[in-house]
Amino acid sequence: MKLSIVVPCYNEAENIPLILDRFSKVIKRDDIEVVLVDNGSTDNSPEILKALLPKYSFARTIRVEVNQGYGYGIIQGLMVCNGDFIGWTHADMQTDPADLIKALDIIEKNGNDKKLYVKGNRKNRPAFDQFFTSGMSLFETIYMGVKLYDVNAQPNVFSKEFFESWKNPPKDFALDLYALYMAKKAGLKIK
Repeated sequence: MKLSIVVPCYNEAENIPLILDRFSKVIKRDDIEVVLVDNGSTDNSPEILKALLPKYSFARTIRVEVNQGYGYGIIQGLMVCNGDFIGWTHADMQTDPADLIKALDIIEKNGNDKKLYVKGNRKNRPAFDQFFTSGMSLFETIYMGVKLYDVNAQPNVFSKEFFESWKNPPKDFALDLYALYMAKKAGLKIK
């Protein structure tokens, strides 16, 4: 398997059909898998996944019985990934699944470099959102001592080896910050 994509799903019953349909339109090869993590959903996400997944050979699911946080769900998905390169994106369709295919293209154009970290970069956002992101980036850069920008942009794609080097990653929304910070500290090239 070349690429495994984790999609954390917490009460995403309405978005699951949309994201699966979009993935089916952009995945044109058989070495990509999508792992949808039912992160303790209390809506009918489990039933939707059970009904839809047989139609999508590239997709599978795991269930976290009790939601322990955004990061925890992603980590549970990353642990079962089969790809040489792994990553995640959100289920809410704010990021086009085609961006994950672009990330894989970047990795392949760079010789499948295991020291590469492909990170989303949000564009054409409202002025306030850009201002907030810039402020948070400045704060995170000062606090962490490493230049960081647009930490929560999706997707995040990197080698499985890099993931296996993590020690005690956060279980909450700080996972995006942790992953990018660890990539910087490990000397990975960020694209």
